[in-house]
Amino acid sequence: MMNRIRKSLPGLLVAMTLPFSAPAAAEEPQYPPSAKRAVSFEEDIEPIFRENCTKCHARGKAEGGFRIDVRDLVLIGSDSGIVVETGNSEKSYLTHVISGVDPSTKMPPQGEPLSDEQVGLIRAWIDQGLPWPTGITLGRFKEAEVKPREVIVPAAKAIHSDNPIDHLLVSYFQKNEIDFPDIVDDRRFARRAYLDSIGLLPPPDELKTFLEDDSSDKRTRLVEDLLSRDQAYAEHWITFWNDILRNDFTGTGYIDGGRKQITHWLYESLRKNKPYNQFVCELVDPVTGSEGFIKGIIWRGVTNSSQTPAMQAAQNIGQVFMGINLKCASCHDSFISNWTLEDSYALAGVFSDEALEIHRCDTGTGEHAPIKFLYEELGTIDATLPKAEREEELAHILTDEQNGRFARTIVNRLWARLLGHGLIEPNDEMDREPWDQDILDWLAQDLVDHDYDLRRTLKNILSSKAYQLPSTSWDGQNDEEFIFQGPVVKRMTAEQFRDALCALTDYWPGDLGTDLKIANVIDGETKTRSWMLKRDPFTVAMGRPNRDQINSQRSPYATTLQALELTNGSTLADLLKQGAGRLVSDHGESPEELIHYLFFYGLGREPEQEEVTLISEMMGESLSSESVEDILWGIAMLPEFQLIY
Repeated sequence: MMNRIRKSLPGLLVAMTLPFSAPAAAEEPQYPPSAKRAVSFEEDIEPIFRENCTKCHARGKAEGGFRIDVRDLVLIGSDSGIVVETGNSEKSYLTHVISGVDPSTKMPPQGEPLSDEQVGLIRAWIDQGLPWPTGITLGRFKEAEVKPREVIVPAAKAIHSDNPIDHLLVSYFQKNEIDFPDIVDDRRFARRAYLDSIGLLPPPDELKTFLEDDSSDKRTRLVEDLLSRDQAYAEHWITFWNDILRNDFTGTGYIDGGRKQITHWLYESLRKNKPYNQFVCELVDPVTGSEGFIKGIIWRGVTNSSQTPAMQAAQNIGQVFMGINLKCASCHDSFISNWTLEDSYALAGVFSDEALEIHRCDTGTGEHAPIKFLYEELGTIDATLPKAEREEELAHILTDEQNGRFARTIVNRLWARLLGHGLIEPNDEMDREPWDQDILDWLAQDLVDHDYDLRRTLKNILSSKAYQLPSTSWDGQNDEEFIFQGPVVKRMTAEQFRDALCALTDYWPGDLGTDLKIANVIDGETKTRSWMLKRDPFTVAMGRPNRDQINSQRSPYATTLQALELTNGSTLADLLKQGAGRLVSDHGESPEELIHYLFFYGLGREPEQEEVTLISEMMGESLSSESVEDILWGIAMLPEFQLIY
């Protein structure tokens, strides 16, 4: 066989042009055997190619003339000829180079070679005819549309709702052959709405008034009333934003000035219902009090180049406001998206006083990225301007009405918070397919059309029949298979759980070590809600995160640590003990009244007669703090109390 030149090999292929002479028959190389099973391109082959090949043979790169973006390009081969013999891996040049039998032609030429198992999978893929599912392109990952999209809402008189969400949901249910379920009763709706909108249980007098109301629009009016309670709304939703914006009261950076709180600015922005576009502009182009978000964390000691404050700003803005993951692309071109190292540095450059040298895997390249926004079609940033003016330009481009992704990201987060599962999951990955594109796009455009009023978006969702449907369970796996049939059951957050017990007992301990001076800001309120307190063993066990990193969704799963804390934790034990004493003081003259009060406030219902009998036996002839404490433990441990159905 004649000597010939073979250039650039597949996947794993870092461009090279190397001579290859086929060995004599007596020197046939021994390749790893072909896998003895049917291979899946998506599960077996695509991950190998994406990790090892695409950097040089896709996304516009064609080293040696070889590309693997799509199947047809693989079959064309390189500048020097065919690389893959379909159905015959033994004779395919690709097998030779990925097996590494010849050091002068092995692929990849640097780094870890492919394992025998990986080579065997690729050989089996070749032998089985190069199966390649329609629609998969290794050159670029799927990207969601950036621009907004207008949705025409269909009529749907049969469901007796004027909420566009419900009209759109009818079409979704019809497509999935689901009958529109009946909505939950008033008690369940009220408990759900109170906890989701202001983070508190419905007080007995308010719940009683709501249940006795016979008007047809009482649910919408309740939602409007709850969302109008500025203080309660801000106290509840600040937890959501603290998690996302990495705002906390203690932790890395606060002692030595390497980090700054935005608490007062954030609280006031929520209390006043600041328009969301203005809210974000003030975070990206800081005003007095909001600087801490862009400042990020100045880590102590040696810091990786991907964690400088400017890079943190780029990563946080991409993730929080656009549902984009730039963390992978802060060290190298991303393996899971189309974002490149240059893209990350280009956005980070907005927040740097000096030109940023690109570091690949923490090693300087000597190159500098031009300053620009991730989607250049939305606008450009003048690199010659001072940093403060560049930040202002970025803020306006990011929040521009033509940036449909900006509005979609936040309405998806709100939907996920209220209904337990986003229209897109995970909600930090907005390039994934939503389970209903029309609902997502309608909510996003409605937000823009009504001056970015987030409380309006919450009202749209909370007053919809979609929100009022019976709850369902979801294990969090295989989100591509998710079919919406109603809200997913949610666990109370750590803050909701503690506040519910404090409200139930009217005992609000505020001496847990917080140094946050905000009581005077909250209209003279003296009750210390949980969002104001530092992390303690109870809130940590119940899921309050370390806010050194963005936490856009808390884990829905129960843990062993939670079980231990709920049964043996001193924080909860003390709260229930002190709360029991308060209840005896307030309700000691009527044990039966206390039983009804605890059930109606704690669970939103009257106790069953069997429950009254059992608890009365526990209490004995006289009401004591110890017996009431036992009752509180029993109620607090009920799934009916801890879950939002």
